[in-house]
Amino acid sequence: MRLVAAMSGGVDSAVAAARAVDAGHDVTGVHLALSRNPRSYRSGARGCCSIEDSSDARRAADVLGIPFWVWDMSEEFADEVVDDFVAEYAAGRTPNPCLRCNEKIKFAAVLDRALALGFDGVVTGHYAQLREGPDGLELHRAVDAGKDQSYVLGVLTAEQLAHSHFPLGGSVKTDVRAEAERRGLQVAHKPDSHDICFVADGDNAGWLADKLGRRPGTIVDEDGTVLREHDGAYAFTIGQRRGLRLGVPADDGKPRFVLDIEPVSGTVTVGPREHLAVGALRAVRPLWCGEPPADELDCTVQLRAHGSEHRARVRPVDGPVDGAVADAVEVDLLDPAEGIAPGQAVVVYDGTRVVGSATITTTESARADRAGTR
Repeated sequence: MRLVAAMSGGVDSAVAAARAVDAGHDVTGVHLALSRNPRSYRSGARGCCSIEDSSDARRAADVLGIPFWVWDMSEEFADEVVDDFVAEYAAGRTPNPCLRCNEKIKFAAVLDRALALGFDGVVTGHYAQLREGPDGLELHRAVDAGKDQSYVLGVLTAEQLAHSHFPLGGSVKTDVRAEAERRGLQVAHKPDSHDICFVADGDNAGWLADKLGRRPGTIVDEDGTVLREHDGAYAFTIGQRRGLRLGVPADDGKPRFVLDIEPVSGTVTVGPREHLAVGALRAVRPLWCGEPPADELDCTVQLRAHGSEHRARVRPVDGPVDGAVADAVEVDLLDPAEGIAPGQAVVVYDGTRVVGSATITTTESARADRAGTR
């Protein structure tokens, strides 16, 4: 096969490309230029799209003896990932830009370009497994539970999976680093990337303030008492504890957490941790990794990239989305979850198999005396 190896400049993508070469494929390394000004993105150990990363990817390709290209995806990345991130926070939601990047850039724009150029598919360093199942190709969790990235791949369709290759899914990270060292790859001990690549200093709230400006509002407790003013609700997310700077302790002396964000008025409501518990949720724009479930499904769901699994019951339904009727799912959480925010993804699993994903729009409290949605 002729394959494009998406090379970020890290150890995982370099070893994934090497394994594709060893498997006999005709491999071309491709690094994605995601910013017109790479110096504005994170650099060093905490980046994934920087000038250093591009150089590291090129050196790895040279060691492997494969062609190396740089594809300018900066316009697509700005439109589909960065602008979406800003708009979601402005609307009081909490997006996952890495998941969005996989959906719109790495496995859409990149794959489309690769296929148009005559390649057969894309190789990445994601930790996930592809297996043949009774109804076709299936996406499964990785062997290394600590590195499993199936959650952020839950946006892929069956057609995209058919052109995807994840050579690292059956390996653990320590073995991947050891292999990189044996192969003479300089990135063998390069630290993993963290946080959001386009927020250069890691200060999400400050970055959003520059984009959205001052939007004053209030932080209130559950009975509406104003605790203090703030400069923008976008600086908060459901479940947040740190950085609230309330000044006045709760009556019971316990910490308070963000329970709700109302973006129009800029009102942020805080309360005790036990009020974060979510027993049900609704999500829209489901993306299925194969055939969508026809009926209610007893399964597990994951609600964060590195979160735990929760036993759940998922029902496909029709519902309103942006004034129109569209597909949606309703999820009953048999194991309540804390700090779940609209905008996050719910990824559905049947055992280790990824069934699909959807974007959370509303949640329902697990407490009988707080049955309303937020």
